[in-house]
Amino acid sequence: MDLFDLTISQLKRATAIKERIEALNKELRSLLGASTNSGAAPKKRRAMSTSGNRRTAAKSATRSGKTAVKRKKKVFSAATRAKLSAKLKAHWAAKRAGKK
Repeated sequence: MDLFDLTISQLKRATAIKERIEALNKELRSLLGASTNSGAAPKKRRAMSTSGNRRTAAKSATRSGKTAVKRKKKVFSAATRAKLSAKLKAHWAAKRAGKK
């Protein structure tokens, strides 16, 4: 059943039922001794960035006496950098020419 196809009376009835369910849940929580805020949605855990993961791994490695594994930095030669630069310049020039 689609929500857009419901009549006003059906929506009012659904609202009343939902309110009764919430009241019963609250009563059940108080009966069981749970806090009243336990019905709230749990907090989402944020995913750590790659650099954060690396920092955490490095710290735990130093604590355990191991050396952290370092990632090699890619180093391009001057000739390779010049070739890449020329390709990118040609690419963007062609893209700008296509817009006109």
